[in-house]
Amino acid sequence: MTADASPPTGLSGPPTDALIVGAGPAGLALAAELSARGLSVRVTDPAPHAPFPATYGAWRDDLPGWAQDCASHTWADVRVHTGPQPTPLLRPYTLLDNAGLRVALLGRAGRGLTLTAARVDGAVRMDGATRTAGGWTVQGTQDGQPARWEARVVIDASGHRPALLRHPDRHPDGVALQTAYGIVATFDRPPSAPGAVVWMDYRTPHGDPPADLRGGATFLYAMHLGGDRYFVEETSLIARPAPTRQDLEARLHARLHAQGTPPREIISDEWVSFPMNTAPPTAGEGSVLAFGAAAGLVHPISGFQVSGALRDAPAVADAIAGALRDGRDPAQAGWDALWPPERRAARAVHLLGVQALLNLPPRALPAFFAAFFALPPARWHAFLDPRTPPGPLARTMLRLFAHAPAHVRLPLARAALRHAGTSLHALNAAARTLTA
Repeated sequence: MTADASPPTGLSGPPTDALIVGAGPAGLALAAELSARGLSVRVTDPAPHAPFPATYGAWRDDLPGWAQDCASHTWADVRVHTGPQPTPLLRPYTLLDNAGLRVALLGRAGRGLTLTAARVDGAVRMDGATRTAGGWTVQGTQDGQPARWEARVVIDASGHRPALLRHPDRHPDGVALQTAYGIVATFDRPPSAPGAVVWMDYRTPHGDPPADLRGGATFLYAMHLGGDRYFVEETSLIARPAPTRQDLEARLHARLHAQGTPPREIISDEWVSFPMNTAPPTAGEGSVLAFGAAAGLVHPISGFQVSGALRDAPAVADAIAGALRDGRDPAQAGWDALWPPERRAARAVHLLGVQALLNLPPRALPAFFAAFFALPPARWHAFLDPRTPPGPLARTMLRLFAHAPAHVRLPLARAALRHAGTSLHALNAAARTLTA
């Protein structure tokens, strides 16, 4: 990393090739790739040196090779409970070491990266800019004072509530959220399978969800961290309206007490809440590029985003660097790399899956996921991969529908009829690829 050189008069730092808003994993991943291509990069964040706050899990084979070396834990024993007996998933799962991931990203960025403690609140294109690094003026606040920077391209990587990108309302029925409350704690008795990850446990030792619980059914997500330490989290996969933090905290402790495994000492806790039914932003929207959750890259079924951002960053950086070199619009090039037509079509199929989940009665969710994980592993692996083309996704949905029990198929059919346009698109995509 480099320190700011003496900036031109009126600027808070020297112009850069790229300015990225947000110093989370997505922002630093793209910064590292841009820097590796010889571009100067500034990353702004109110706390750019702060640790990553969330728990980031990923299928090990979804991570780039260098990121696999940033694992805090990797488990071969991964299971789901949709009934009395566990279903083994036979796919290694990794918990990322946040500190190690951050160090690795900064190391990959090298000296081409400048971290700036600042809050950004606007960006405007500079008409007739004469500076070679010009193109955009970014306004914000640094050390309590107004601040201004120039960059050739601006990328919003500030999360699902982006600082710069403004999405029109694309949720006529309202935003559907994933919410979760979790703790890292020590236990006298194991709250989940020792030496394992429980990816999803829909059993209800604490009783069925109360009728007034927003979002209905919830499940346990749990990791054994070694010794008597576990991470346990009560999760609502997707709901509209979603359970509150208080709802999920109460249900987590009710679950732990009902199974006779109350925590001995709570070391830390976390709360997450983010939208799951975000449509892709319009290409070039506002002429500011976005990346990570700000670009709508949260997976609509799993909620995963970090592993996808780590995999997407090289291609997006290639597109930006190539456009800057050739005199083309780098933001448009980045959008084209991030959301090509086939990926937009795949998101439409995934959003149909979201509607199906929202239409399912809470008691049908375990049966739905029992059918999902009974699919051939290659099929459910691909369905959870954001880069799978729409044809295979649609075929998997049709196969799942055919093998699901009747009380699951009926609400799925209602969802498909309610969103007939997307359903027809999915069926057409499946038909076109039946012989692929």
